[in-house]
Amino acid sequence: MSTTGPAATAGTPTRAQAQRRALTVLVAGQILSGAGLAAGITVGALLAQDMLGSTGLAGLPSALFTAGSALAAVAVGRISQARGRRPGLAAGYLAGALGSAGVIAAAALDNPVLLFVALFVYGAGTATNLQARYAGADLAAPAHRARAVSTVLVATTLGGVVGPNLAAPTGDLAEHLGLPALAGPFLLAGAAYALAALVLAGWLRPDPLLLARELQRSERQGAGDAATAATGPDRVRRPTLLLGAVTMILTQLVMVAIMTMTPVHMHDHGHGTAASGLVIAVHVGAMYLPSPLTGWLVDRHGPTAVAAGSGLTLLAAGLVAAAAPADSVALLALALALLGLGWNLGLVSGTAMITDAAPLATRARTQGTVDVAIAIAGATGGLASGVVVSAAGYAVLSLAGGLLALAVLPAIAATARPR
Repeated sequence: MSTTGPAATAGTPTRAQAQRRALTVLVAGQILSGAGLAAGITVGALLAQDMLGSTGLAGLPSALFTAGSALAAVAVGRISQARGRRPGLAAGYLAGALGSAGVIAAAALDNPVLLFVALFVYGAGTATNLQARYAGADLAAPAHRARAVSTVLVATTLGGVVGPNLAAPTGDLAEHLGLPALAGPFLLAGAAYALAALVLAGWLRPDPLLLARELQRSERQGAGDAATAATGPDRVRRPTLLLGAVTMILTQLVMVAIMTMTPVHMHDHGHGTAASGLVIAVHVGAMYLPSPLTGWLVDRHGPTAVAAGSGLTLLAAGLVAAAAPADSVALLALALALLGLGWNLGLVSGTAMITDAAPLATRARTQGTVDVAIAIAGATGGLASGVVVSAAGYAVLSLAGGLLALAVLPAIAATARPR
C-alpha cells in the first residue's frame, strides 16, 4: 500500500503536495504576522510612557506581551489539538488584531487601563507567530522536519524588518486620522494580523495536523499490528521532550536577558538610538536568517549536536559582550549577532526534539505547554537582567548568561545515558 495513505486517492493531495501547500501558506502568514509583532517592540514602551507621563511603567508593555503570549500559547495549542492548526492559528492572529484595535482605541481615548488590557490581548499574535513553526513540521518527513521549521521561521524576518521601518509613515497616517502618531504602527499590526488570520483560515487546507493524523491511522491500518509494534505505540518520549524544552527555555532566558540590557548599556555610555538600533537589527537578523542552515544541520547531524552548539555559541556571545569596550559598537554588534545565532540554534533544535518526542495525538497541546514555559523564561530573563546590571554591571550579566547557557551540556549528557 502507498505510504501516502488516503491522500493518494483521486482528488486528494499527497503528503508532499500538502506539505508544500502548507509551507507556502504558513510563509505568507509569517511575513504578515512578522510586521504585526514588530509594532509592539517598536513603540509599545514609548506609547505607555507618553500616556502615563513617566518612565516608571514603560517596561510594562513588554511584560504584558509576554503574559498575553503565554496564555495564548495554551489556548492556541488546545484549539489546534481539538480542531486543527488552521482554526488555532487563525484564532490567535485574530486575537492579535483585536488587541491592536484596542491599543488604537486606548490611544484615542487616552485610557491607560484600556491600553494595558489591549496589550495583553495583542500578545496573542506573538505566541501564534511562534506556534506556526510547529505546523510546518506536521507533514514533513522526519529527515526534513527541522528544515520545514526553519522555512517558517525565516519568513518572519521580512515582516520583522519591514514593520519597524514603517513606523514613521504609519505615524503620519495615524495623525491624519486624528490619532496619536505612536498608535500608527498598531494600525499596521491590526491589518497585518487580520490578513494573516484570513490567509490561514482560507488557504491552510488540508489542515496539516489533521491530515498527519489521518495518514498515520491509514498507514497503521494498512500495515497491520506488526507495523504498530515495530514503530511503538503513541507515547511521549520524555527524555527527548525534556531536553528540547530545557534547550529552548535556557536559550530564551539568556537571549532576552542580554538583549534587553544591551541598549541600556549603550545608552549609559553615550551611544545614540541609531547605534543601539543597528546592534538590535543585527541581533534580530541573526535570530532568524540562519534558520535554513540550522535546519539543515539538525537534519544532517541531529538536534542534540546543534543544541550543544547553541550553548557554546551563547557562551561566546556572553564572553564577547563582557569583554567589549563600551565604545565599541562593532564588538557589541558581534556579541548580539552570536546571541541571536545561539538562540536560533536552540530554538530549531529544541523544536525538532519536541516534535519528534510528542505523539500526534497530543502534539499540539504539548507544544503549547512548552511555549508557555519559553514565554515565562523570557519574562524572567528580562526582569532579572535589570536587577543584575544594577547590582553588578553589564559584564557580569553577560558572563552569567553565557555560563548558564552551558547547562544544556549536562542536560544532553543526562538524556544520552543508557536506561
